[in-house]
Amino acid sequence: MKRFTRSLLLTSLLFLPLVRLAATPPAGTIITLWPEGVPGQKAGIEAEKFTDGRYRVVHEPSLTYFPAGVDRANGTTVIVCPGGGYSALSWEREGVAYAQWLNTLGVSAFVLKSRLKEYGHPYPLQDVLRAIRHVRAHATDYSINSERIGIMGSSAGGHLAASASTLFDHADGRTGATIDRLSARPDFAILMYPVISLDDGVTHAGSRTNILGQLASPELQALLTLENQVTATTPPTLIIHTQDDQSVPVENALRYYTALSRAGVSGELYIFQHGPHGMAMRPDLDNASDWPARAAEWLRARGLTRR
Repeated sequence: MKRFTRSLLLTSLLFLPLVRLAATPPAGTIITLWPEGVPGQKAGIEAEKFTDGRYRVVHEPSLTYFPAGVDRANGTTVIVCPGGGYSALSWEREGVAYAQWLNTLGVSAFVLKSRLKEYGHPYPLQDVLRAIRHVRAHATDYSINSERIGIMGSSAGGHLAASASTLFDHADGRTGATIDRLSARPDFAILMYPVISLDDGVTHAGSRTNILGQLASPELQALLTLENQVTATTPPTLIIHTQDDQSVPVENALRYYTALSRAGVSGELYIFQHGPHGMAMRPDLDNASDWPARAAEWLRARGLTRR
């Protein structure tokens, strides 16, 4: 019944005033997330900039498309959220590199350019949920399965990915657009050394300040402390962290995994002893560098790399 309801909604959305794609976009296509106008867009602050493989300051959220290729595409796709403490986006190391790795598994990818500390909550959440809704609405255009759309994020990008996994139906993630009627729930999640908790002594202080601002209410901090938001509807999740991480304590991963287990959600957790924060896909970290193989096994076991 659940699958029928989703299919019926997808069919009905074809007749709503969404922007349709003329043809399957080529690799590297940049997709504007807010063609109707960016909600809450600010003027009078720094312009967007890209230096040293990172975005700093984002005013125009977008997706960059990395298709797997017709010879290997299996219908699965992942939206990638780069890390950077909500002050920058590690675009090349935790965005493009992940997308290219996913492509080798037959998985298409979209790298998300979301808003940062200049905006704070709820705008990054709105960006990631709009990204999921856009990809789901245009699944046919991208030759993907609308029920195999995952989310992946590193560090603060992991917090954003976990926010999508737990707050996908929250009012803060909606703007009143027609596309808001479509589910923004990811079908699975991969969290790399994620910021999860905003509690003192556990969180990454910079990420907390940048997403909340200086004068956040206790209620908002509790909302974005994501181990408290896990329910039975949270998608299956793979978490990868290291004991050596000195920036985001491994307790973040442990809290989220414990919450998944208590809610009866399928979860898998790898904690490697060695490896720094932000390890991305470095090849020189002993067995921690094998995490892509473990992630590929997890995807394969869930049938997500099968055509």
